[in-house]
Amino acid sequence: MRTTILLMVALISAGCVKRYDGEPKLEFADVPYVGNSGNAWPLKSVELPGAAERYKLSHAPKLSYVELNPEAKQTVLFLHGLGSYLKFWRSQLDETAAAGYRVIAIDQLGFGKSEKPAGFPYSTESFAENVDELLTILGIQKAIVVGHSMGGQTALSTAIRYPSRVQALVLVSPAGFEYFSGREKQWFKNVYGRVLIRDADEEAIWGAIRYQNFRHWDPSYEWLIEERVRLAKNAEFDSYAYAQVRTVEGLTKDDFVRESLPKIVAPTVIIYGTSDRLIPNGFMHGGFTKDIMEYGHEKIRGSELVALKDCGHTVQLDCSQAFNEAFFAFLKKVPAPVTEVEQPPAPAPTEP
Repeated sequence: MRTTILLMVALISAGCVKRYDGEPKLEFADVPYVGNSGNAWPLKSVELPGAAERYKLSHAPKLSYVELNPEAKQTVLFLHGLGSYLKFWRSQLDETAAAGYRVIAIDQLGFGKSEKPAGFPYSTESFAENVDELLTILGIQKAIVVGHSMGGQTALSTAIRYPSRVQALVLVSPAGFEYFSGREKQWFKNVYGRVLIRDADEEAIWGAIRYQNFRHWDPSYEWLIEERVRLAKNAEFDSYAYAQVRTVEGLTKDDFVRESLPKIVAPTVIIYGTSDRLIPNGFMHGGFTKDIMEYGHEKIRGSELVALKDCGHTVQLDCSQAFNEAFFAFLKKVPAPVTEVEQPPAPAPTEP
């Protein structure tokens, strides 16, 4: 990783890579949410009174989401990863809607265009509660839940805690399978802080995004760098950094999800890249991505495992064509939900 950052410093210094630190600040509200076609997605928001009640927040926080093809019978819900937002599904949302599905893609509280309340716990449990509450508000009985990285662990948490909500699971380079020792969990708490995120320079951002998340970098991905650099200049970024730190603590605080994998009953596919540089955590303990993903595959009964060769952690962008082939092949096998028919009330008894 150090070698990669030094290389990025050399490339930026030589003018081979565009710099964005001289560009004006970017507000989260102004981030363009568009697909690969260039068409803007309609952005909506919903208040979560349940979250406010559970965690004694001053008001019901607003969760932002995109909804496409709302009249379709089957719903596919997309959950983003740590430090990202729903735009990371830009190669899947329009395509999934065009395939005949209702699409919901959310920004979790603390991320993207959603509110970032300081009193929210940012745990896998609370994120799953958000999913359940959102589906209730939108009148959706169950959904095919798709989660990347942190979103994969949230999807797992949802399937474990609210099994009736999950029609099927698509786990994309998911967190939640990897074991962390008590010492490693404490390291996250001691070292991973707001300052580390807020004060990261552009070279470090290039290295983290380009090296850790991608195997096949393309100039069309530079929006990831530009938005991250410019977002760090706005006043809301500190709240985002706080949410990210708390989320890392929440992801690693216990092994509930990892130990509960056998409880999952929903049809499941695990899709990952064989060149993932984030899972497992090489700094902590090393190991092989294949072993981590096979652990989850073995624990989730009947699950499918798809390895995409030479693809990185953000596989849905890095290898979007190969990912979409595996993704839609799985969706086609998921049966349509059975619509529950409301029974008419029994006739009132009549007097003889």
